[in-house]
Amino acid sequence: MGTDQSRARAVISQFLQRTNKSVDGMTDDTGLWGDGLGLDSLEAAELSAMLEDELGSDPFSAGGEMPERVGDIFAFYEAAPSE
Repeated sequence: MGTDQSRARAVISQFLQRTNKSVDGMTDDTGLWGDGLGLDSLEAAELSAMLEDELGSDPFSAGGEMPERVGDIFAFYEAAPSE
């Protein structure tokens, strides 16, 4: 996994711990909404801001499709040029 993907994974884990959501069993196929991580719109905005602060960009506000799964976030950073 690339450096940005590793950093994104760390940010997601930190966010989930801070919001008392379970990191256990999280895979690339874990959904961000509903039965997955269960993010609401405010939590998605917080995660977006954390990713932006750490990595300089985020998949939620990049103008493409909204991420639906954890793996979509990692794929965004795989495709994005490293800073």
